[in-house]
Amino acid sequence: MISLNPDHVQTVINAINESPYFKHLSMTVKDMGIGYSVVELDMGNEHLNPFGGIHGGAYASVIDTAAYWATYCELDEKVGLISIDLKIDYLSPIRDGVITTKGRRIKMGKSMCLAEATAMNKDNKWLAHGTSKMMVTRGLQTIDDALKFTGSKALPPKFITLNKG
Repeated sequence: MISLNPDHVQTVINAINESPYFKHLSMTVKDMGIGYSVVELDMGNEHLNPFGGIHGGAYASVIDTAAYWATYCELDEKVGLISIDLKIDYLSPIRDGVITTKGRRIKMGKSMCLAEATAMNKDNKWLAHGTSKMMVTRGLQTIDDALKFTGSKALPPKFITLNKG
């Protein structure tokens, strides 16, 4: 039986959280697995628009991120993804606090993937919802590319074989 390697997942989470953009936004991938992800954004003044509420781009970034990583764990090791469409519904403003965004894979295909993500406040109030359509790439924008960019260590295998018995 083949299973997702938890050491691989943790190494990926550690590496991508070193991304300059993630650090700039105070955004952290907290968890991911087959068909899901959890991303947090710690709100600060840098996320606010000129009217004092969250900028739509901050919502778009966290939703795009959660949708992307909700599909990652099912991909082959040398396959990447590129977001080609992102649709966001802005449901409620927020000025401070932590936004928790849960991503969910809707459909995995050989050339296209579809995922959704919902951003919520500490009381689980929906703040924004979005869907992302992603193109599966061969040898382009792979996890190896991310590791090179962040200067992270090599990954353990993504999948491991479990012995029955």
